[in-house]
Amino acid sequence: HDTVGIDLVAMSVNDVLVQGAEPLFFLDYFACGKLDVDTAAAVVGGIAKGCELSGCALIGGETAEMPGMYPAGEYDLAGFAVGAVEKSKILTGATVKPGDVVLGLASSGVHSNGFSLVRKCIERAENAGTVPATLDGKPFKQALMAPTRLYVKTVLAALAAHPIKALAHITGGGLLENIPRVLPEGTAAHLVKGSWPKTELFAWLQATAGIDDIEMNRTFNNGIGMVVVIDAANAQACAATLRAAGETVYEIGVIAERGDSAAVLVR
Repeated sequence: HDTVGIDLVAMSVNDVLVQGAEPLFFLDYFACGKLDVDTAAAVVGGIAKGCELSGCALIGGETAEMPGMYPAGEYDLAGFAVGAVEKSKILTGATVKPGDVVLGLASSGVHSNGFSLVRKCIERAENAGTVPATLDGKPFKQALMAPTRLYVKTVLAALAAHPIKALAHITGGGLLENIPRVLPEGTAAHLVKGSWPKTELFAWLQATAGIDDIEMNRTFNNGIGMVVVIDAANAQACAATLRAAGETVYEIGVIAERGDSAAVLVR
């Protein structure tokens, strides 16, 4: 309960960020059948932590008790962020062109997408008695439930120093469906398989679910939580700025002419 609020904030502020905007404030909504004060306090504490890590103000929210609407112990959580960016600096992806470099920023884990499949994998592993004790050096549950990485402060620093052309937050739809949103017509992203490491977490999910690489890249972030598109001449300097700020950065591909291919190819 104390980290789900970070996920809530991250899904909002990381999305605002890809427009080139700085998140200014956040509001939350917490609904339940009967309020458990300790649980609600833990959730809101996580939201406050997420806002602090994003440099974003938590300016209010709403708590609603609706007996009969929610089973005991369950709650519904929503929220939104408002950000600001100079009109001339809005990132639209319009200047992206063949030859530009695609940088990938490492995710902290599954983030907030694909958990329907994650739950199925856990159920299958429990039935087979094959639940691993650890993944990537963390206890199993901790690895699966690691909160979404907040990219706001590090990416804003890179935006201030380098001519970034586009950003894509890798959420539902994975690499295959999020990157095309920032590509001009006639271009495609050619990603190089193996240019970033496959974690034990995603290897376990793929093996347990029994799905191919294409479906993995459409369901999960697969280890890349944010994508940066920048011209080749500035790519290394931008990557260095991001690493100095604490990000793990990989050069994962290039922009090419699309032709008859898909908008994103991983090979």
